[in-house]
Amino acid sequence: MATTTSLKCEVHASRNGNRIQPTDETMASNQATKILMTDDYNQSNDGNFDICGWILIVCSYILVILTFPITIFICINVVQEYQRAVIFRLGRIIQGGAKGPGLFFILPCVDTIVKVDLRTTTFNVPPQEVLTRDSVTVSVDAVVYSRIVDPVTSVTKVNNVYSATQLLAQTTLRNMLGTKTLQDILSDREAIANLMEAQLDEGSSPWGIKVERVEITDVRLPQSMQRSMAAEAEASREARAKVIAAEGEQKASRQLKEAADVIAQSPIALQLRYLQTLTQIAAEKNSTIVFPIPVELLSLVNRGR
Repeated sequence: MATTTSLKCEVHASRNGNRIQPTDETMASNQATKILMTDDYNQSNDGNFDICGWILIVCSYILVILTFPITIFICINVVQEYQRAVIFRLGRIIQGGAKGPGLFFILPCVDTIVKVDLRTTTFNVPPQEVLTRDSVTVSVDAVVYSRIVDPVTSVTKVNNVYSATQLLAQTTLRNMLGTKTLQDILSDREAIANLMEAQLDEGSSPWGIKVERVEITDVRLPQSMQRSMAAEAEASREARAKVIAAEGEQKASRQLKEAADVIAQSPIALQLRYLQTLTQIAAEKNSTIVFPIPVELLSLVNRGR
């Protein structure tokens, strides 16, 4: 029988940017836990079967020998390159842990084989209604990439490893976003995904699962909040447009003032500018132009008479 040994350890983590990296104490505690799990498995595997168990195993071998040509199709199993086989003999994992890939011989009636897929799997975290720190309700969903790294642990420690990981991802997402503001969620998706990946990996590692990547796919806001943000953005754009128009008018007034100063110093420049404007009007509009005659010129004409 396997003896149960309890290990109490403290896990400390140091934040480096957006990642949580385990310290030496964390690594030491994980190694100690793995050693205890290995010892338990070795004790379970190396333990002798009782008399009834040996009788069943011998009978199974005899059955295979007596029905040799037929049982070969039942006793031989093929495990693919991306799979591992966990074989139970009378309820105990046989020595050596997971097997594969290749051909394996199992005994009928006493052996049970469980095939575990080691490829990376993805699952969508259903949209979670979360109340942020600034009291805004948002709906957030994510995608989690994970794979099994310890087939024996994933079979013996949890009933359905994929369902457990998905439920853990949902609770982790809700707990994490509840401490963030709406602005943080909208602007720091990558940082939130990295932190969620570290927490999920820490929580699922006892099940033999490695979380490789987490992505925040969508953040949906309520309709009222969308209208409020749209009105705020529109008001901000209008304010910037008014500031730009005021700056343009200020610069134009300064240029007009400089032009007026130049014309005041040389009155003939006003007449030249006037003639230039008339030329442009005549070229574009092709209309009759009434050319004003200075009063001084009329007085000179009258004197000549």
